[in-house]
Amino acid sequence: MLSLDKGNLPLFRFLGVNVYLHWTWFVLAAYSIMERRQDYLELFYAVAEVLALFGIVLLHEYGHALACRQSGGSADRIVLWPLGGVAFVRPVHRPGALLWSIAAGPLVNLVLAPCTWLFMRWAEQVAVAAGSPDLPRYGEAVFYINTALLLFNLLPVYPLDGGQILQALLWLGLGYARSLYAAALLGLLGVVALVVISQVLNPGSLWMVILAVFLGTRCWQSFQFARGLLAAERR
Repeated sequence: MLSLDKGNLPLFRFLGVNVYLHWTWFVLAAYSIMERRQDYLELFYAVAEVLALFGIVLLHEYGHALACRQSGGSADRIVLWPLGGVAFVRPVHRPGALLWSIAAGPLVNLVLAPCTWLFMRWAEQVAVAAGSPDLPRYGEAVFYINTALLLFNLLPVYPLDGGQILQALLWLGLGYARSLYAAALLGLLGVVALVVISQVLNPGSLWMVILAVFLGTRCWQSFQFARGLLAAERR
């Protein structure tokens, strides 16, 4: 599995957060541009679509980082890579702080939803006047990229945002260790469901399998950690 601690290229520092790009992102970008090139007459729009994905993911991760710092935690690094982005947040050890730190990411996409919808409608209108078939396709792609990221991240599969939000809510009643144990266990089941559903809808899809392996590995590590905490509590 790829390591997010190696192979990162520094991009910039903004609002006290260092942003890095994993070298494998360029591999995905090149592949995506070649794939999307078939849907556009001009190469420019295929490149712009990949950059739109980059920008939306980056804003999502900044939502996590800034919310974490607002609630008293620390966050000084974001890494973008082929499977999305990771904001290295360290919220204070309270369920409310964790909930706000994690929920802020999807909230960014929620705010962007009407903006991308208006952009899509604007692109359709401009395309009619300019006679450009690429612009409405691009506007539609930007809208669906943001929508897909919002919905996917809200799946209750740990460590996706939805899974971590679930853990924060369970923490209020079950305590930290039991909430992590429950969220990770549900996450493992969710990973299996993701693979099965993806193979039914798109047989042979390797991308979802790679993503499932990453999620499953992180989920299993959290599950084992929670088991250790619960075992220590029983002693």
